[in-house]
Amino acid sequence: MLAQETIRRKRDGHALDAAQIADFVAGLVDGRWSDSQAAALAMAIVCRGMDAAETASLTRAMTHSGTVLDWRDAGMRGPILDKHSTGGVGDKVSLILAPLVAACGGVVPMVSGRGLGHTGGTLDKLQALPGYEVTPAPERLRQVLREAGCAIVGAHETLAPADRRLYAIRDVTATVESVALITASILSKKIAAGLQGLVMDVKVGNGAFAADLPSARALATSLVTVAAQAGLPTVASLTAMDQPLGWTAGNALEMQEAIDLLSGRACEPRLLELTCHLSARLLVQGGLAPTSMQARDRLQRALDSGAAAECLARMVRGLGGPPDVLRDARLPRAPAQGDVAAPCAGMIAAIDTRALGLLVVELGGGRSRPGDTIDPAVGLSALRPIGARVDAGEPLARVHAADGPALAWALGAAASAFTIQPLEQPAPVALPLVIECLPVDLQAPVR
Repeated sequence: MLAQETIRRKRDGHALDAAQIADFVAGLVDGRWSDSQAAALAMAIVCRGMDAAETASLTRAMTHSGTVLDWRDAGMRGPILDKHSTGGVGDKVSLILAPLVAACGGVVPMVSGRGLGHTGGTLDKLQALPGYEVTPAPERLRQVLREAGCAIVGAHETLAPADRRLYAIRDVTATVESVALITASILSKKIAAGLQGLVMDVKVGNGAFAADLPSARALATSLVTVAAQAGLPTVASLTAMDQPLGWTAGNALEMQEAIDLLSGRACEPRLLELTCHLSARLLVQGGLAPTSMQARDRLQRALDSGAAAECLARMVRGLGGPPDVLRDARLPRAPAQGDVAAPCAGMIAAIDTRALGLLVVELGGGRSRPGDTIDPAVGLSALRPIGARVDAGEPLARVHAADGPALAWALGAAASAFTIQPLEQPAPVALPLVIECLPVDLQAPVR
């Protein structure tokens, strides 16, 4: 099939049939489709959309563009479970959830991605750890899963290779915001990873790809529906991204925050609550706890006992990272640091979360072109939340930059992302952390 005819058909608003979609996916893998042609079709899909049948066909084709894993004879000790987020600023939940669920009896082969647009990527955060191998050989991956119960890795070159190429193109061509493309990208990797259960964290707000509730609900419904058609039991939670999650945004900074939470040294309440919410849904789905309340109790014990932290340490050691990561993660530090001063006294009424994410990218913590090298040390720390009271000159956040000029620019850019209102005005209302859950009935474990 001619690529330009497929592009033209979607550009003109027509549905693509399964054969056209299969040809596109095959062309991504064998190189028949150029980057410009793939970007053109992606833009046409963003503008024209895809119906449910097209989305399911794209997901199936991308899943089977490479290897589909099977864990039945790999000696795993529990249900094969995973979590995925649609992306947010400061979202390091995966770094905490994977070892936490592993400590409660699950097996988590988490296939993660890199930064996309203004959002951070779990793989980039892990690669701030010196020596951490994100694409281990299959036998090494199985060994780490048997010993640690979790392994957060990138997609092996044989796992959904079509998505790997399209993902990189979408990141730099403003073609991220598409329900169909997001659904197919996420689920193709998850289904190919041989999962038995999945929980989706669909972000809502000004720092998410779905800025409003109807858009997020449409994406969550698409993910749950297409996954069910593919035989992967999936639940979804719609959660807030109208402010950064946790105290940090930036690869090494977020990695350290996750380590500190698991180690009991420091804990940002919203980050802990969301992690426990998603983890509890996964334990119930996997048959590891009969109710959400009992799942919460089990998760708390795994945190308090240090079992979850030890699962992280075994995973990092097994994949070549620092041998004593809980005590010395050997993470890089930015040479230029400074505080973002509040211009006046008052209360933080709103945060332009997307702007903060783009600021981290501009500092070097993300990519503007495929293949860009990331500076893992840059970013933001000590982020203040919506509703916090501040005095004039008090820090709203701390900027970590590569040099003085970058620091000076970032201090001004970060300050403009915060809206401060007088204390006498009505208190601002942030989005509830967990907005909605799909589906409602979670009591049936995976089979």
